[in-house]
Amino acid sequence: MRLLVLGGSHFVGRAVVEAALGRGWEVTVFNRGRETPVPGVRPLVGDRTAPGGLDPLAEGEWDAVVDTWSAAPRAVRDAARLLHGRVGRYVYVSSCSVYAWAPPAGYTEDAPLVEGAEPDAGQTDYAHDKRGGELAAAGTFGADASLLVRAGLILGPYENIGRLPWWLNRLARGGPALAPGPRDLPIQYVDVRDLADWTLGAVERELVGPYNLISPRGHATMGALLEACRSVTGASAELRWTDPSAVLDAGIEPWTQLPVWVPPGTDLHEALHCADVSRAVAAGLTCRPVAETVADTWAWLRSVGGSAPQRPDRPAVGLDPELEAKVLRTGSR
Repeated sequence: MRLLVLGGSHFVGRAVVEAALGRGWEVTVFNRGRETPVPGVRPLVGDRTAPGGLDPLAEGEWDAVVDTWSAAPRAVRDAARLLHGRVGRYVYVSSCSVYAWAPPAGYTEDAPLVEGAEPDAGQTDYAHDKRGGELAAAGTFGADASLLVRAGLILGPYENIGRLPWWLNRLARGGPALAPGPRDLPIQYVDVRDLADWTLGAVERELVGPYNLISPRGHATMGALLEACRSVTGASAELRWTDPSAVLDAGIEPWTQLPVWVPPGTDLHEALHCADVSRAVAAGLTCRPVAETVADTWAWLRSVGGSAPQRPDRPAVGLDPELEAKVLRTGSR
């Protein structure tokens, strides 16, 4: 199988590259060449946002292309147009953010989508950019040759958003740690390697159309995630489970200041942790245990000196230690 990956140096793209090489596929990566390529790939260097930047892709044929682009949809449009007729299938890694807010708990791939997205648009906001990318890929390759991977929260090695790395480093420091409750709050996420494996399997099976790609509801809980973080770091951190109302009353922002967590019974929780993924499961999605994701992310984090790379287009995450200490004095139990 001949695979082209647009990107291939960071997080999702890198996981796809490593999974494809592990299957014995012939892998070409196209990016700006700022990182050392994964050994075994054929690198092509270019900037898809610059005039003539796609020229290195003017020749060649591949069975599939995987595109993880998250900015202006017209970049997906331009790549798809150039590759059409020389690539068998266009795989666009999208997001569950493309659903109109707020999707109800149990939403499927048929839920209403954000309005106003355009395949020819410049960069606007994440939801419209991702939906515009979907329209660009499917509009060029057609419904019978495009796969839309609507990912939810993605965790695992090489994470460059900072969510799981922040929790690991926080608990590695030890001491009392604010643990946003309830302990049994169900969460959904997908290990980046499970996303990559499912995506490549979908290419082999010639799947098309949209798929919500995230673990089944209840695959893990906040308690399981944070206990795994504490265990793998070997620290003496004390998890102080704190009522959601105390967290919110302190002005703490869910999801950003306390990564992964959003309060139960809210639009945020239904949108981020309550998707229906039965279509992906029926198509072969399997999710490794949370303890494995946490342990492997910790091993990678230590291998890079404990400081995870940070995407420049995403805000930093995490809670200020002084604010954490203040909440712990008044709201934990």
